[in-house]
Amino acid sequence: MSSGGGQRSQALAKPTFSEAQASALVESVFGFTVSSIRPLPSYDDQNFHVCISRTRDVVDGPTEYVLKISNTEASRTPDLLEVQSHVIMSLREAGFPTASLCLTKGGNVTALVSVDGDSEIKNHFVRLLTYLPGRPLAETPVTPQLLYDIGRLAAQLDKTLEKFHHPKLSSLRRESFIWNLKNVPLLEKYLCALRQHQNRTIVQQVIQRFKDEVMTELSCFRECINHGDLNDHNILIESSTSHFGDAVYRVSGILDFDDMSYGYYVFEVAITIMYMMIESKNPIQVGGHVLAGFESIIPLTPVERRALFLLVCGRFCQSLVMAAYSCQLHPENEEYLMITAKTGWKHLQQLLDMGQDAVEEIWFDTARSYESGISM
Repeated sequence: MSSGGGQRSQALAKPTFSEAQASALVESVFGFTVSSIRPLPSYDDQNFHVCISRTRDVVDGPTEYVLKISNTEASRTPDLLEVQSHVIMSLREAGFPTASLCLTKGGNVTALVSVDGDSEIKNHFVRLLTYLPGRPLAETPVTPQLLYDIGRLAAQLDKTLEKFHHPKLSSLRRESFIWNLKNVPLLEKYLCALRQHQNRTIVQQVIQRFKDEVMTELSCFRECINHGDLNDHNILIESSTSHFGDAVYRVSGILDFDDMSYGYYVFEVAITIMYMMIESKNPIQVGGHVLAGFESIIPLTPVERRALFLLVCGRFCQSLVMAAYSCQLHPENEEYLMITAKTGWKHLQQLLDMGQDAVEEIWFDTARSYESGISM
């Protein structure tokens, strides 16, 4: 959940709709009668799981939806929200497990609603999406095959979006967007959230290396549109049983396109590796399996591969620093905001202690093993 500008989680950005207000929105904007509603976790937007009652005239179709209420910052960028919505619909048409968007009573994919705040009128865009089946990847045993499949999916997303066209596509060039991976140096504005803790020194060291070794190579990377947030809560998984009685897992849903922006292929795989490490018992091993899947669709160039380690470290820093910053603004949302921090600092420290050469050897050897048909 992201704002369209450079600073995410502004003090007044997050919506605060009650369940009754959200229910009334669904009925007034989309024309459905709500039978039940409950809040869902979110970063700086507000989400609700909505169940609707069927009418006599409608006997089929979905009955479960997600109501997304965008924060005030994101609601100032209607072009961006429109492009994100059309990307979701385009990917679904291409066969990806994304949600369907429900049209408003006026036939639009979004609606702008205004509410009285403490001292001002606040505007929020709202959307209603079908509720996707499955459990978050964070609650699923992650196997090497699943990591490979997720890496492959990340590449397929970027590859498919090469063909996406929209008159407002330029809105994805979010130059100062803090969650675009090239903007790791902008984290310096937020280091106060870490105070003088040793973690601050770690982040400063990563930022300096990022400036010296990644920013100087950006022109060599291949550009694309990134999903930008394939974390273990934005990927849904369903399980089945194979002929041999083993559990087989497949991706049943891809959520949250709010961090979309123009980036590079190598950004997508780095972001995916970082988030797949979060819940893993063997985090350093993760990268090779994800990389193998990604490179089965989009092989990285030598210069992109050399940047991968620092890009993963940079994403850890983005997630950890911005979580700490957001907690200062929204302490009531600390449990959700600090998910990455539970293991993230430890994983980042392990990467840096091992060093780039040792980590790359593990990642690249694992990825190479898939070429020979013997995955590690």
